[in-house]
Amino acid sequence: MSSLNAFLNPIKAENKEVIISNRFQEDGKPVPFIIRPISQAENKQLIKKYTKRDKKGVETFDRAEYVSALTAAAVVFPDLKNAELQKAYEVLGESALLQKMLYLGEYAELAQAAQELSGLDADINEDIEEAKN
Repeated sequence: MSSLNAFLNPIKAENKEVIISNRFQEDGKPVPFIIRPISQAENKQLIKKYTKRDKKGVETFDRAEYVSALTAAAVVFPDLKNAELQKAYEVLGESALLQKMLYLGEYAELAQAAQELSGLDADINEDIEEAKN
């Protein structure tokens, strides 16, 4: 039987630097975004926030806003809460700032990197096949 030590002292996921665009440069070099993994507890809060129930009890989920909030929550640098940065792009809020800062492809790349770092890139079908063998 294994000890609880592995669960008491898990390996911490590192923040990750990702170059999303060559448009953001300093000293002629692209400046990376720094992202962090999102915990399931944070994810659950976001899911709850973007799930609405009408008067008949029918639930709807705003996936676009959820992904936007999830992506913004993962960004450590640049500081999306920075008032000067938001003012420069004439927006309020972290998600709105990202959407204004980035082109479509850049935004998609950042969203994908954030999801992958949080473990959403795993192919569950491969895991099921491996478990069967």
